[in-house]
Amino acid sequence: MPFIRSDEAVVHKVHGGRFVSYVRPDTGSRDLAAWRVEIPAAMTGPTHTISEEEAFYALSGRLRLTIDGESAELRAGDAAVAPAGSAVAVANTTDQPAHMWVTTRVGLTAELADGNTITPPWAH
Repeated sequence: MPFIRSDEAVVHKVHGGRFVSYVRPDTGSRDLAAWRVEIPAAMTGPTHTISEEEAFYALSGRLRLTIDGESAELRAGDAAVAPAGSAVAVANTTDQPAHMWVTTRVGLTAELADGNTITPPWAH
Protein backbone atom coordinates (compact mmCIF):
# COMPACT_ATOMS: atom_id res chain seq x y z
CA MET A 1 0.00 0.00 0.00
CA PRO A 2 1.89 3.10 -1.18
CA PHE A 3 -0.41 5.72 0.38
CA ILE A 4 -0.55 6.50 4.08
CA ARG A 5 -3.45 8.57 5.35
CA SER A 6 -3.19 10.89 8.33
CA ASP A 7 -5.62 8.73 10.32
CA GLU A 8 -3.09 5.87 10.04
CA ALA A 9 -0.43 7.87 11.89
CA VAL A 10 0.43 6.65 15.37
CA VAL A 11 1.36 9.14 18.11
CA HIS A 12 4.08 8.41 20.67
CA LYS A 13 5.01 10.82 23.46
CA VAL A 14 8.63 10.41 24.56
CA HIS A 15 11.09 12.72 26.36
CA GLY A 16 8.67 15.65 26.12
CA GLY A 17 8.26 15.41 22.33
CA ARG A 18 5.35 14.12 20.29
CA PHE A 19 6.36 11.68 17.54
CA VAL A 20 3.76 11.10 14.82
CA SER A 21 4.72 7.98 12.88
CA TYR A 22 3.68 7.61 9.25
CA VAL A 23 6.15 5.43 7.32
CA ARG A 24 6.92 2.12 9.05
CA PRO A 25 6.63 -1.62 8.34
CA ASP A 26 2.95 -1.87 9.27
CA THR A 27 2.12 0.87 6.74
CA GLY A 28 3.99 -0.93 3.98
CA SER A 29 7.63 0.17 4.27
CA ARG A 30 10.39 -2.43 4.22
CA ASP A 31 13.41 -0.15 4.55
CA LEU A 32 12.41 3.33 5.72
CA ALA A 33 10.76 4.88 8.74
CA ALA A 34 9.60 8.49 8.74
CA TRP A 35 7.78 10.63 11.27
CA ARG A 36 6.94 14.18 12.26
CA VAL A 37 8.24 15.24 15.64
CA GLU A 38 6.61 18.11 17.51
CA ILE A 39 9.02 19.81 19.91
CA PRO A 40 7.37 22.06 22.49
CA ALA A 41 8.73 25.48 23.38
CA ALA A 42 11.71 25.44 25.76
CA MET A 43 12.28 21.68 25.42
CA THR A 44 15.69 20.02 25.31
CA GLY A 45 15.81 16.37 24.31
CA PRO A 46 18.44 13.96 25.62
CA THR A 47 21.63 13.32 23.67
CA HIS A 48 21.52 9.89 22.07
CA THR A 49 23.77 7.88 19.75
CA ILE A 50 21.94 6.57 16.71
CA SER A 51 22.48 3.19 15.05
CA GLU A 52 21.35 4.33 11.59
CA GLU A 53 21.73 7.47 9.50
CA GLU A 54 18.95 10.02 10.05
CA ALA A 55 17.80 12.88 7.83
CA PHE A 56 16.09 15.89 9.44
CA TYR A 57 13.93 18.54 7.76
CA ALA A 58 12.61 21.52 9.73
CA LEU A 59 8.93 22.09 8.96
CA SER A 60 8.22 25.04 11.26
CA GLY A 61 9.75 27.03 14.10
CA ARG A 62 13.42 27.00 15.04
CA LEU A 63 15.44 24.12 16.45
CA ARG A 64 19.00 23.70 17.67
CA LEU A 65 20.29 20.40 16.29
CA THR A 66 23.59 19.05 17.57
CA ILE A 67 25.39 16.25 15.74
CA ASP A 68 28.63 14.95 17.27
CA GLY A 69 29.15 18.22 19.15
CA GLU A 70 28.54 20.52 16.17
CA SER A 71 25.39 22.64 16.56
CA ALA A 72 23.31 24.64 14.12
CA GLU A 73 19.97 26.36 14.24
CA LEU A 74 17.49 24.95 11.77
CA ARG A 75 14.61 27.08 10.50
CA ALA A 76 11.72 25.96 8.33
CA GLY A 77 13.14 24.58 5.09
CA ASP A 78 16.56 23.67 6.51
CA ALA A 79 17.81 20.08 6.60
CA ALA A 80 20.60 18.04 8.17
CA VAL A 81 21.99 14.52 8.03
CA ALA A 82 23.42 12.61 11.00
CA PRO A 83 25.58 9.59 10.14
CA ALA A 84 25.07 6.26 11.86
CA GLY A 85 26.97 6.17 15.14
CA SER A 86 26.74 9.90 15.77
CA ALA A 87 25.52 11.58 18.96
CA VAL A 88 22.40 13.66 18.29
CA ALA A 89 20.48 16.18 20.42
CA VAL A 90 17.55 18.46 19.59
CA ALA A 91 16.51 21.55 21.51
CA ASN A 92 13.85 24.18 21.06
CA THR A 93 15.04 27.26 22.91
CA THR A 94 12.21 29.48 21.68
CA ASP A 95 8.80 30.21 23.15
CA GLN A 96 7.01 28.60 20.17
CA PRO A 97 6.61 24.92 19.25
CA ALA A 98 8.62 23.56 16.32
CA HIS A 99 8.05 20.66 13.93
CA MET A 100 10.54 18.47 12.11
CA TRP A 101 10.30 15.55 9.68
CA VAL A 102 12.77 12.72 10.30
CA THR A 103 13.62 9.77 8.06
CA THR A 104 15.81 6.77 8.85
CA ARG A 105 16.09 3.04 8.25
CA VAL A 106 13.72 0.62 9.89
CA GLY A 107 15.39 -0.83 12.97
CA LEU A 108 16.97 2.35 14.34
CA THR A 109 18.04 2.16 17.98
CA ALA A 110 19.36 4.97 20.16
CA GLU A 111 21.73 4.71 23.09
CA LEU A 112 21.22 7.31 25.80
CA ALA A 113 24.05 8.88 27.80
CA ASP A 114 23.27 6.60 30.76
CA GLY A 115 23.92 3.52 28.59
CA ASN A 116 20.28 2.53 28.17
CA THR A 117 19.22 1.70 24.63
CA ILE A 118 15.79 2.58 23.33
CA THR A 119 14.07 1.04 20.37
CA PRO A 120 11.74 3.77 19.13
CA PRO A 121 8.42 2.20 18.12
CA TRP A 122 8.06 4.76 15.31
CA ALA A 123 11.13 3.25 13.60
CA HIS A 124 10.02 -0.40 13.79
